[in-house]
Order: sequence, then C-alpha cells, then structure tokens
Amino acid sequence: MVVKTLKVTNKLGVHARPAGMIVDITGPAKSDVSIVFDGSKANAKSILNVMMLAIPFGSEVKFEVEGEDEELVVQKLEQLFHDNFNEEAG
Repeated sequence: MVVKTLKVTNKLGVHARPAGMIVDITGPAKSDVSIVFDGSKANAKSILNVMMLAIPFGSEVKFEVEGEDEELVVQKLEQLFHDNFNEEAG
C-alpha cells in the first residue's frame, strides 16, 4: 500500500470539477483508492463520496492506494494536485 498526503492549492478547493478529475484517475485504476480528510475516509472512485468531504483550499488530504497499479495512481494524483487541477492557485 502507498499512502500519500497532498495539499489542495487551487482557490476553490475540491469542488465538482476537481472531484471529477480525481475520479477520472482513480475510477479506471485496478487498485483500491481511499481519500482521507478531516477524520473521514471515502472511496476515491466515487465522485459523490469525494465531493461530500467538502475539501477547502489549503487542506491536506491523504490517499491510501493499494493494488497492482498503486505507484502509477499516486504519480497521477501528485501531478493533478501539483497542477492545481488546471485552476488558479490560491
């Protein structure tokens, strides 16, 4: 299992579009992917679960990825967060 903590640096946090981008990465993955924020853990393959966490700007989220493509999934998530979900940084 790979555990990776990432910081939300886009101004609007993880709203619908970024949540969809996370699911675009995690959904097709062979690995199980969970997202943990503020004491809550959710299936990162479900857009509704990701959105319900209501993750604001400046927050740190933890991804727990376990499976045969875990390294690739984490790498893609790191790039997505690094690119601020292609939005303006805060």
